[in-house]
Amino acid sequence: METNDTNENLNQPVIEGEELSHSDKMIGVFSEPSNMFESTAKFPPRTKDWLIPVLILFLVIAIIRIVAMSNKEIAYESKKAQVDRIEKMVEDGTLTREQGDRALEQIDQQSKFMSGPVGWVITVVSTIIFGGIFFFIMVGIYFLLIKFGLKGEGSYNSALVANGLTAYITLLQMILGGILTMVLGRMIMDTSLASVLGTDKATITGWLLAKVDPLSIWAYSVLSIGFAKMFKAKSAMPYFILVFALWIIGGLLIYFIAINVPMLRGMLQ
Repeated sequence: METNDTNENLNQPVIEGEELSHSDKMIGVFSEPSNMFESTAKFPPRTKDWLIPVLILFLVIAIIRIVAMSNKEIAYESKKAQVDRIEKMVEDGTLTREQGDRALEQIDQQSKFMSGPVGWVITVVSTIIFGGIFFFIMVGIYFLLIKFGLKGEGSYNSALVANGLTAYITLLQMILGGILTMVLGRMIMDTSLASVLGTDKATITGWLLAKVDPLSIWAYSVLSIGFAKMFKAKSAMPYFILVFALWIIGGLLIYFIAINVPMLRGMLQ
Protein backbone atom coordinates (compact mmCIF):
# COMPACT_ATOMS: atom_id res chain seq x y z
CA MET A 1 0.00 0.00 0.00
CA GLU A 2 2.81 2.40 0.86
CA THR A 3 4.55 1.61 -2.42
CA ASN A 4 1.41 2.45 -4.43
CA ASP A 5 0.95 5.73 -2.56
CA THR A 6 4.58 6.61 -3.26
CA ASN A 7 4.18 5.92 -6.98
CA GLU A 8 1.01 8.06 -7.16
CA ASN A 9 2.79 10.96 -5.47
CA LEU A 10 5.70 10.68 -7.89
CA ASN A 11 3.28 10.93 -10.84
CA GLN A 12 1.69 14.14 -9.56
CA PRO A 13 3.19 17.48 -10.66
CA VAL A 14 5.00 19.34 -7.92
CA ILE A 15 3.78 22.92 -7.49
CA GLU A 16 6.29 25.20 -5.86
CA GLY A 17 5.26 28.25 -3.87
CA GLU A 18 1.81 29.67 -3.12
CA GLU A 19 -0.69 30.81 -5.73
CA LEU A 20 -0.89 34.55 -6.27
CA SER A 21 -3.96 36.32 -4.92
CA HIS A 22 -6.30 37.93 -7.43
CA SER A 23 -5.10 41.40 -6.43
CA ASP A 24 -1.49 40.31 -7.04
CA LYS A 25 -2.49 39.02 -10.47
CA MET A 26 -4.22 42.31 -11.24
CA ILE A 27 -1.07 44.26 -10.34
CA GLY A 28 1.06 41.75 -12.24
CA VAL A 29 -0.86 42.38 -15.47
CA PHE A 30 0.57 45.90 -15.45
CA SER A 31 3.97 45.33 -13.82
CA GLU A 32 5.20 41.83 -14.69
CA PRO A 33 2.72 40.04 -16.99
CA SER A 34 5.16 37.32 -18.04
CA ASN A 35 6.05 36.29 -14.48
CA MET A 36 2.45 36.66 -13.31
CA PHE A 37 1.00 34.42 -16.03
CA GLU A 38 3.82 31.90 -15.60
CA SER A 39 3.00 31.62 -11.91
CA THR A 40 -0.76 31.51 -12.59
CA ALA A 41 -0.34 28.69 -15.13
CA LYS A 42 1.11 26.41 -12.43
CA PHE A 43 -2.31 26.20 -10.77
CA PRO A 44 -5.78 25.24 -12.05
CA PRO A 45 -7.57 28.18 -13.78
CA ARG A 46 -9.74 30.13 -11.33
CA THR A 47 -13.18 31.38 -12.36
CA LYS A 48 -12.75 34.58 -10.33
CA ASP A 49 -9.64 35.47 -12.35
CA TRP A 50 -11.74 36.11 -15.46
CA LEU A 51 -15.18 36.76 -13.99
CA ILE A 52 -14.21 39.66 -11.71
CA PRO A 53 -12.32 41.78 -14.30
CA VAL A 54 -14.86 41.10 -17.05
CA LEU A 55 -17.83 42.09 -14.88
CA ILE A 56 -16.04 45.24 -13.70
CA LEU A 57 -15.15 46.12 -17.30
CA PHE A 58 -18.73 45.83 -18.56
CA LEU A 59 -20.13 47.71 -15.57
CA VAL A 60 -17.67 50.56 -16.16
CA ILE A 61 -18.54 50.65 -19.89
CA ALA A 62 -22.25 50.85 -19.02
CA ILE A 63 -21.67 53.61 -16.43
CA ILE A 64 -19.57 55.62 -18.90
CA ARG A 65 -22.36 55.38 -21.48
CA ILE A 66 -24.99 56.43 -18.95
CA VAL A 67 -22.93 59.39 -17.71
CA ALA A 68 -22.03 60.44 -21.26
CA MET A 69 -25.62 60.29 -22.53
CA SER A 70 -26.75 62.30 -19.49
CA ASN A 71 -24.61 65.12 -20.86
CA LYS A 72 -26.82 67.17 -23.20
CA GLU A 73 -23.97 68.11 -25.55
CA ILE A 74 -22.76 64.53 -25.95
CA ALA A 75 -26.30 63.19 -26.27
CA TYR A 76 -27.01 65.77 -28.99
CA GLU A 77 -23.84 64.89 -30.94
CA SER A 78 -24.61 61.18 -30.69
CA LYS A 79 -28.18 61.66 -31.87
CA LYS A 80 -27.03 63.98 -34.66
CA ALA A 81 -24.58 61.33 -35.92
CA GLN A 82 -27.40 58.76 -36.07
CA VAL A 83 -29.71 61.20 -37.85
CA ASP A 84 -27.01 62.10 -40.38
CA ARG A 85 -26.43 58.40 -41.06
CA ILE A 86 -30.14 57.82 -41.73
CA GLU A 87 -30.41 60.88 -43.98
CA LYS A 88 -27.41 59.71 -45.99
CA MET A 89 -29.01 56.29 -46.43
CA VAL A 90 -32.17 57.98 -47.73
CA GLU A 91 -30.10 60.06 -50.16
CA ASP A 92 -28.25 56.95 -51.35
CA GLY A 93 -31.52 55.12 -51.91
CA THR A 94 -30.75 52.49 -49.27
CA LEU A 95 -33.90 53.57 -47.42
CA THR A 96 -37.10 55.13 -48.72
CA ARG A 97 -38.19 58.46 -47.29
CA GLU A 98 -40.92 56.71 -45.36
CA GLN A 99 -38.48 54.18 -43.89
CA GLY A 100 -36.10 56.98 -43.03
CA ASP A 101 -38.80 58.92 -41.21
CA ARG A 102 -39.74 55.85 -39.19
CA ALA A 103 -36.09 55.30 -38.29
CA LEU A 104 -35.72 58.93 -37.22
CA GLU A 105 -38.84 58.63 -35.07
CA GLN A 106 -37.42 55.51 -33.41
CA ILE A 107 -34.14 57.32 -32.70
CA ASP A 108 -36.06 60.18 -31.09
CA GLN A 109 -38.14 57.83 -28.93
CA GLN A 110 -35.11 55.77 -27.97
CA SER A 111 -33.09 58.82 -26.89
CA LYS A 112 -35.93 59.95 -24.61
CA PHE A 113 -36.51 56.47 -23.17
CA MET A 114 -32.84 55.69 -22.51
CA SER A 115 -32.28 58.94 -20.60
CA GLY A 116 -34.33 57.73 -17.61
CA PRO A 117 -33.76 55.17 -14.82
CA VAL A 118 -35.35 52.36 -16.86
CA GLY A 119 -32.99 53.15 -19.71
CA TRP A 120 -30.03 53.07 -17.35
CA VAL A 121 -30.98 49.59 -16.14
CA ILE A 122 -31.40 48.41 -19.73
CA THR A 123 -27.98 49.86 -20.61
CA VAL A 124 -26.29 47.97 -17.75
CA VAL A 125 -28.07 44.67 -18.38
CA SER A 126 -27.65 44.76 -22.17
CA THR A 127 -23.97 45.71 -21.88
CA ILE A 128 -23.29 42.76 -19.57
CA ILE A 129 -25.32 40.27 -21.63
CA PHE A 130 -24.13 41.21 -25.11
CA GLY A 131 -20.63 41.99 -23.89
CA GLY A 132 -20.50 38.59 -22.21
CA ILE A 133 -21.68 36.81 -25.36
CA PHE A 134 -19.02 38.58 -27.43
CA PHE A 135 -16.37 37.77 -24.80
CA PHE A 136 -17.15 34.04 -24.76
CA ILE A 137 -17.24 33.85 -28.55
CA MET A 138 -13.87 35.60 -28.91
CA VAL A 139 -12.31 33.39 -26.24
CA GLY A 140 -13.70 30.36 -28.08
CA ILE A 141 -12.12 31.49 -31.35
CA TYR A 142 -8.76 32.05 -29.66
CA PHE A 143 -8.99 28.68 -27.90
CA LEU A 144 -9.74 26.74 -31.09
CA LEU A 145 -6.92 28.44 -33.01
CA ILE A 146 -4.46 27.85 -30.17
CA LYS A 147 -5.54 24.27 -29.47
CA PHE A 148 -5.63 23.04 -33.06
CA GLY A 149 -3.38 25.56 -34.80
CA LEU A 150 -0.60 26.04 -32.26
CA LYS A 151 -1.14 22.75 -30.39
CA GLY A 152 -1.23 24.56 -27.06
CA GLU A 153 -1.49 22.60 -23.82
CA GLY A 154 -4.35 24.25 -22.02
CA SER A 155 -8.12 24.38 -21.59
CA TYR A 156 -10.89 26.81 -22.49
CA ASN A 157 -10.69 28.01 -18.89
CA SER A 158 -7.00 28.80 -19.44
CA ALA A 159 -8.00 31.04 -22.36
CA LEU A 160 -10.70 32.66 -20.20
CA VAL A 161 -8.13 33.54 -17.53
CA ALA A 162 -5.67 35.01 -20.06
CA ASN A 163 -8.42 37.17 -21.59
CA GLY A 164 -10.01 38.04 -18.26
CA LEU A 165 -6.88 39.29 -16.52
CA THR A 166 -5.90 41.27 -19.63
CA ALA A 167 -9.29 43.00 -19.35
CA TYR A 168 -7.79 45.14 -16.58
CA ILE A 169 -5.77 46.95 -19.26
CA THR A 170 -8.93 47.34 -21.36
CA LEU A 171 -10.61 48.73 -18.25
CA LEU A 172 -7.92 51.42 -18.03
CA GLN A 173 -8.49 52.16 -21.72
CA MET A 174 -12.26 52.56 -21.18
CA ILE A 175 -11.71 54.92 -18.24
CA LEU A 176 -9.37 57.09 -20.32
CA GLY A 177 -11.91 56.95 -23.14
CA GLY A 178 -14.59 58.13 -20.72
CA ILE A 179 -12.42 61.04 -19.64
CA LEU A 180 -11.81 61.97 -23.28
CA THR A 181 -15.56 61.71 -23.89
CA MET A 182 -16.30 64.35 -21.26
CA VAL A 183 -13.39 66.57 -22.31
CA LEU A 184 -14.05 66.48 -26.06
CA GLY A 185 -17.84 66.40 -25.81
CA ARG A 186 -18.39 63.31 -27.98
CA MET A 187 -18.60 59.59 -27.35
CA ILE A 188 -15.15 57.93 -27.37
CA MET A 189 -14.88 54.25 -26.48
CA ASP A 190 -11.16 53.73 -27.13
CA THR A 191 -7.87 55.61 -27.12
CA SER A 192 -7.06 55.39 -30.82
CA LEU A 193 -5.79 58.29 -32.90
CA ALA A 194 -8.94 58.12 -35.01
CA SER A 195 -11.17 58.62 -31.96
CA VAL A 196 -9.10 61.47 -30.55
CA LEU A 197 -8.97 63.30 -33.91
CA GLY A 198 -12.62 62.52 -34.70
CA THR A 199 -11.71 60.81 -37.99
CA ASP A 200 -14.48 58.86 -39.71
CA LYS A 201 -13.65 55.18 -39.17
CA ALA A 202 -15.76 54.26 -42.19
CA THR A 203 -12.88 55.49 -44.37
CA ILE A 204 -9.67 53.55 -44.94
CA THR A 205 -7.69 56.40 -43.35
CA GLY A 206 -9.94 56.30 -40.31
CA TRP A 207 -9.62 52.53 -40.07
CA LEU A 208 -5.82 52.75 -40.16
CA LEU A 209 -5.77 55.51 -37.54
CA ALA A 210 -8.09 53.39 -35.37
CA LYS A 211 -5.29 50.82 -35.17
CA VAL A 212 -2.88 53.45 -33.85
CA ASP A 213 -3.94 52.84 -30.27
CA PRO A 214 -1.14 52.40 -27.67
CA LEU A 215 -3.42 50.83 -25.05
CA SER A 216 -4.92 48.32 -27.49
CA ILE A 217 -1.44 47.34 -28.65
CA TRP A 218 -0.37 46.99 -25.01
CA ALA A 219 -3.43 44.86 -24.18
CA TYR A 220 -2.96 42.55 -27.17
CA SER A 221 0.73 42.18 -26.33
CA VAL A 222 -0.09 41.15 -22.75
CA LEU A 223 -2.82 38.82 -24.05
CA SER A 224 -0.26 37.14 -26.32
CA ILE A 225 2.05 36.61 -23.33
CA GLY A 226 -0.87 35.32 -21.28
CA PHE A 227 -1.81 32.74 -23.90
CA ALA A 228 1.80 31.61 -24.30
CA LYS A 229 2.22 31.07 -20.54
CA MET A 230 -1.22 29.56 -19.89
CA PHE A 231 -0.78 27.11 -22.78
CA LYS A 232 2.78 26.11 -21.80
CA ALA A 233 4.41 27.43 -24.99
CA LYS A 234 8.19 27.46 -25.43
CA SER A 235 8.01 30.70 -27.42
CA ALA A 236 5.50 33.54 -27.28
CA MET A 237 6.14 34.67 -30.87
CA PRO A 238 3.50 32.39 -32.50
CA TYR A 239 0.96 33.77 -30.04
CA PHE A 240 1.88 37.36 -30.86
CA ILE A 241 1.41 36.58 -34.55
CA LEU A 242 -1.93 34.87 -33.91
CA VAL A 243 -3.38 37.60 -31.67
CA PHE A 244 -2.32 40.57 -33.82
CA ALA A 245 -3.26 38.81 -37.08
CA LEU A 246 -6.74 38.15 -35.69
CA TRP A 247 -6.99 41.79 -34.56
CA ILE A 248 -6.10 43.10 -38.03
CA ILE A 249 -8.02 40.53 -40.09
CA GLY A 250 -11.08 40.70 -37.82
CA GLY A 251 -11.01 44.49 -38.00
CA LEU A 252 -10.79 44.42 -41.79
CA LEU A 253 -13.71 42.00 -41.99
CA ILE A 254 -15.89 44.24 -39.80
CA TYR A 255 -14.78 47.27 -41.84
CA PHE A 256 -15.75 45.79 -45.21
CA ILE A 257 -19.07 44.46 -43.88
CA ALA A 258 -19.93 47.82 -42.30
CA ILE A 259 -19.13 49.97 -45.34
CA ASN A 260 -21.15 47.66 -47.60
CA VAL A 261 -24.12 47.41 -45.24
CA PRO A 262 -25.03 51.01 -44.30
CA MET A 263 -27.23 49.92 -41.40
CA LEU A 264 -24.11 48.48 -39.74
CA ARG A 265 -21.84 51.48 -40.12
CA GLY A 266 -22.36 52.31 -36.48
CA MET A 267 -20.14 49.30 -35.70
CA LEU A 268 -17.12 51.36 -36.78
CA GLN A 269 -17.81 54.22 -34.38
